[in-house]
Amino acid sequence: MKKLINQIDTVVTEQMEGMVACWPHLQASYDPRFIWHSQPKNVVALVSGGGSGHEPLHSGFIGTGMLTGACPGEVFTSPTPDQMIECARKVDSGAGVLFFIKNYTGDILNFETAVEMLHEEGIKVGTVIIDDDVAVKDSLYTAGRRGVAGTLFVEKIVGAAALQGYSLEACEKLGRDVNNATRSFGVALAACTVPAAGKPSFELADNEIEFGVGIHGEPGIERRALPDLDTLVASVMAQLVDNTPWLRTLRHWDRPTSDWMATTSANTRFDNHDEYIVLINGLGATPESELYGVARAVTRAAKQRGIRIVRHLVGNYCTSLDMAGFSVSLLKCSPSFLALWDAPVNTPALRWGC
Repeated sequence: MKKLINQIDTVVTEQMEGMVACWPHLQASYDPRFIWHSQPKNVVALVSGGGSGHEPLHSGFIGTGMLTGACPGEVFTSPTPDQMIECARKVDSGAGVLFFIKNYTGDILNFETAVEMLHEEGIKVGTVIIDDDVAVKDSLYTAGRRGVAGTLFVEKIVGAAALQGYSLEACEKLGRDVNNATRSFGVALAACTVPAAGKPSFELADNEIEFGVGIHGEPGIERRALPDLDTLVASVMAQLVDNTPWLRTLRHWDRPTSDWMATTSANTRFDNHDEYIVLINGLGATPESELYGVARAVTRAAKQRGIRIVRHLVGNYCTSLDMAGFSVSLLKCSPSFLALWDAPVNTPALRWGC
């Protein structure tokens, strides 16, 4: 294993220190660990987090028009409740704190603990669960669908809305609507290597791919032979567009009753001739040139289906350390979603209009 690190147990802290040194608007706490930036008073604070190794998700999306704070856990390990609690205390400016939680068991448990404790303190807090991965249900780390690269859509669109003065309740609803309108699917050509493990998380033959891989290396639908790019992307698009809408039950914090409420809902139906934003996301070790090859294939496949792509985003946004591969995320786009997507944003990993 070759890694640009000093010691395994200081990896996350040292990488945080490097990020803060490079971006003057960022501030950090190292015990417990979280990163944040200052924003105007009475603006809903948006906080996310998860295991490290997926950068720039989430810390790279802290800044004007997106996240207020993020809590990085150890590599592929949920942050702890004390990280979330201290971060929320730091960033609350009077309008409340909204947690974005990817649907993994450890993240759910720890964020829910933090929500309950913050509520007892009198901090107004809300939650949005993100479960955009259409590949599998009930994988190694989760009950239900996994939260993956489509998290970026939620964080960007709700980030713009919060800055425009949306209330906590309105931000919660918007986040759930964006999540319901988002689908993602990933493909791995080679596994990642977690520093503490020292070896790849799985093995693939030279002609094999993991079709529907998770961002921690979790298995997908199947292992299959690697076809040409156009054929592969056509298969991915079929998984995204043709996937039958599914019902699922997600919990959210109900402030009036001070309790968790289970709500059953369906994700949005995807139809031909609708408008979409597409994210072509690298998993860490895929050259940008190859990602643009994927973008070409996605554009061609969309045109064949009568799907209109109104915005593209190409690059490494939700990675899996050094995994080779890519994911495609589609957001069925309403005019309001598109206006919020186009609003200015200024973060280390996403910037336009500023």
